[in-house]
Amino acid sequence: MTATSFEMVNGQDRFDPVALAEAEAIRTRAAAEAEAARIKAEGEAEAEKIKAAEEARKQRIANDKAEARALEEQAARAARIAKLNRERDEEERAAREAEEKAAAEEKAEAAKAAEVAAAEEQWRQYALRFYAVCSIVALPVQIAAFYNPNALWLMAAPIMLEGGAWVVLKGARAAAVDRRPHWHYRLIAWVLAFIAAAINLWHGLHAFDPATAIGTAFASIAGPGVYDLHEHGQIRKRDGALTRKQRKAQAKAERAEAARQAAEEKRRAADKEAAERAAAEAAEKLAQARAKEFPKVWQHALRLAAALGETTVTEAVWKRAHRDVEGADPSESAEIIRLRNAAEARVEAARQKRSVNGSSQQVASQVPGAKKPRVYNPPARRGKRTKGDVKYAPAARRQAAITAKQTAAKKESQ
Repeated sequence: MTATSFEMVNGQDRFDPVALAEAEAIRTRAAAEAEAARIKAEGEAEAEKIKAAEEARKQRIANDKAEARALEEQAARAARIAKLNRERDEEERAAREAEEKAAAEEKAEAAKAAEVAAAEEQWRQYALRFYAVCSIVALPVQIAAFYNPNALWLMAAPIMLEGGAWVVLKGARAAAVDRRPHWHYRLIAWVLAFIAAAINLWHGLHAFDPATAIGTAFASIAGPGVYDLHEHGQIRKRDGALTRKQRKAQAKAERAEAARQAAEEKRRAADKEAAERAAAEAAEKLAQARAKEFPKVWQHALRLAAALGETTVTEAVWKRAHRDVEGADPSESAEIIRLRNAAEARVEAARQKRSVNGSSQQVASQVPGAKKPRVYNPPARRGKRTKGDVKYAPAARRQAAITAKQTAAKKESQ
């Protein structure tokens, strides 16, 4: 029979509803499959379209981010370059200003040195000229004092005195420049100057008037004295000697430094005393806390310290006493170890999501324990309890008998 709605029956065409229904079902199924395929294709196409749009959006966002990042990097690079340029300009300006300042200071120092040198040279020239003037004033009276028609050669004595003082002062200058002792040169020059002054004073008073005597005597001393004063200044400058004002300032600074050091020493002593007092108070509080919290360990520590010759319970003594009494270091004890173990067990149970107190097997205390490990043997008959199938312990049997007797006695008394 073919899949048609009609077939030949006894030579006649007849309608077949089953075949027609099957054909309709086939057409419906084919249409449904085609529609499902179309919907699936449209869905896949729409999904691909959405996916492509999403990919395009993500790519656009990534491109925007990359562009923004590139702009930020470019701006940061430009900022770094600008910063480096500013720093370089500032360094160059600072170096230029430092060079200009150094050049100005060097120029000022050179000008000051030139001014000082000019002043010193001028002062030296003035001292020499004053020496010459004083010699001219002092020599006539001295020559008159040594004048003798029968011994004219004695008139050279004043020149010897004045010239000798001059020569000796030049020797003092040479010794000072060479950094040799110079005091004896200057002493001899002053001795010669005073001898010449004494001659002028004596002869002036006898041969002339007091004014002439005093003036010529002063001239004999003033000339070498002024030049020696110049040399004295040069010597002190060479030796780095301080002026009176500088010495006073230095003494004042030294007194201030001494006062500061004394105050600092006093402050350090006060701080040390306060620290020692605080340490003593802390040690006392610690001792009281140890005696209160660990009386047994503290008593043993006191005995141990006395045995070891210690005046106080030191950390070493306390550690040893704690180990003797508690069996562990001061930070450990049996109770602390138990607490730690319990806490670790709780943490481990929490991590494994189980109860801290694990399930334990039920134990019947009235039944004696098995001597051999139990081996499961399935029952040979139906599980039915009978009298005497459970073997109780002797004590349990005795207690059961006593209870039964007491119960029977109560019933009889009633």
